[in-house]
Amino acid sequence: MAKKKVKKKEMSKRIKKLDAKIVQKDVDSTGVTVVAKLHAVKFGLACGIVSGLLIAVTTLAGIYGYFAECNALIVSMYGFVGYSVSHLGILLGAVYGFIDGFVLGGIFAWIYNKLI
Repeated sequence: MAKKKVKKKEMSKRIKKLDAKIVQKDVDSTGVTVVAKLHAVKFGLACGIVSGLLIAVTTLAGIYGYFAECNALIVSMYGFVGYSVSHLGILLGAVYGFIDGFVLGGIFAWIYNKLI
């Protein structure tokens, strides 16, 4: 089998193409690292959905006798607005959790964008 000889210039071009594919996407053409900003509303929605689901699942588990300490903490946070470990509490906890997660996630994203 005859090996194909590759010229030095051609080899360096191939290496540069490979290097370009390997380079991280957060470095622009000048070599400066680019940091992505967060969209405050979208990040708030994601945080709200996650926190609402977590509180709903924790409340559902609390109805069946699990996570007593976690449910006591949630009752101490939202008990004054009608939350309890019940079927209605699943809905109320999800709504209150969504609102808290949305607001706090949005504030976090806004502050993060101001700091970078």
